Amino acid sequence: MQPDETVDAIEFFYEQGWTDGLPVVPPTVERVRAMIERSGRAASEVIAELPPRGGKATVEKIATNAVMAGCLPEYMPVILTALEALMDPRFNLNGVLCSTHMATPLLILNGPIVKELQVNCGHNLFGPGWRANATIGRAVQLILVNIGGAIPGVVDKATFGHPGKYTYCIAENEAANPWEPLHVSRGFQADDSTVTVYAAEAPHNVNNHGSDNARDLLTVIADCLSTLGSNHLYVGGECFLILSPEHAATIAASGWKKRDVQAFLYEHARQPVRLLRLGGMYGADTQRNLWPRWVDHHNPDALVPPTRHPEDIVVLVAGGAGKHSVVLPGWGSRSVTRKIVS
Repeated sequence: MQPDETVDAIEFFYEQGWTDGLPVVPPTVERVRAMIERSGRAASEVIAELPPRGGKATVEKIATNAVMAGCLPEYMPVILTALEALMDPRFNLNGVLCSTHMATPLLILNGPIVKELQVNCGHNLFGPGWRANATIGRAVQLILVNIGGAIPGVVDKATFGHPGKYTYCIAENEAANPWEPLHVSRGFQADDSTVTVYAAEAPHNVNNHGSDNARDLLTVIADCLSTLGSNHLYVGGECFLILSPEHAATIAASGWKKRDVQAFLYEHARQPVRLLRLGGMYGADTQRNLWPRWVDHHNPDALVPPTRHPEDIVVLVAGGAGKHSVVLPGWGSRSVTRKIVS
């Protein structure tokens, strides 16, 4: 019986610890070369020195991991741009990777590239079934482990982690959005293709089949934004809300704009100091919390918002039919949006 070279290669990668626990595609010379050529950059170019171990992420090494993840060559510009965004100091990649918190980088795509690469922005948004979503997100995670050194259980000591550490990549459903999409809100043109990186927990479902107006619907969502165990009520940062097309339509039918949604949630997704003293991140020592200056730490009834500013509640529209939405609590750092140059 002849040995199966493909199986042998896969087993070799397992033995070296170069997988995420799932089989990888053997990175042959031809496959890696095709990735490098599509990037339009030199193989030796260093895109980033990735924390926590300062691994030099050359185009060739990135291409190798992209092949292993199952990517097509046309995905390379997205991966390269995402890595550049992750290195922005505002994201604090080292902190995200080394925290005991479960957050991990989520990629959100906007613009024409969503259709070009067939990135899922509708039904089963965070689930399986779409090669672009699955492999682009997986490539970034493999790169962070294999090049950056964020090895699970060794350097990455997240208490739990979550399935997004295998792959975490979605797109906004711009066709179903009654307002401007995320990248336009951030100053890009509608026909620009962008990737946004955000350190996110797993999706938290918001089930609301009863509300027929913006105020009632957002009151329910506000409750989900202000859980006492979330990082947000202690350190601020950003929180992402993904409205389903049906929920977005309900809110828009009430005449509300995106900024109205953010203002309402900022005012209503609050908890009193007396409850925040129970535990949370710092316990009764509320002076360590990064609250807005106007919050009176000594007043047990003072209400604390989930973010420092209304616009830090980032609202986008995605998903398919159904009266559900998703809250994506974060780690406390900032998201970053970059334009993808193909």
